[in-house]
Amino acid sequence: MIRNLVIAAALLTPFAAQAQELPTAPYLPLTLATQAADAALQACVAEGHNVSVAIVARDGATKVLLKADNSGPHTGSSAEGKAFTSAAMGRDTAGLAEFISTAPANAGLRDMDARMVIQAGGLPIRIGKALVGGIGVGGAPSGDIDAGCAVAGLKAIGAAE
Repeated sequence: MIRNLVIAAALLTPFAAQAQELPTAPYLPLTLATQAADAALQACVAEGHNVSVAIVARDGATKVLLKADNSGPHTGSSAEGKAFTSAAMGRDTAGLAEFISTAPANAGLRDMDARMVIQAGGLPIRIGKALVGGIGVGGAPSGDIDAGCAVAGLKAIGAAE
């Protein structure tokens, strides 16, 4: 009987060691999320744009939402939707909009989730190669300006563009 236990232990040891070596999932700390949101907001405010900036975690939950003074009432939900879309799809919302417009068979992506906003201004947040969330900016006169402010947020935390 002891022999059988020793054999079983010897056979199971590699599996136990493997399970302990699995990496933990990367995440976006609140301090970095707040820093990115503030940098994006300040970049747009410096250009005279009253926007909202949202940061969502990888699971799409909102971590930070900042609204500039005098930002429009729609800008918060726009920013959250762009951030959610980038986190969910792992790509920038301008590129996704282009992808849908050039391949009509993919138009159904717009209806996958009511929270999705497929307009320029949302970017995925990657730390190293890991997708950890999304940043969305809404309220500037164009999606390109929104996206530029989002890039400022990514740069502020050293996230990949």
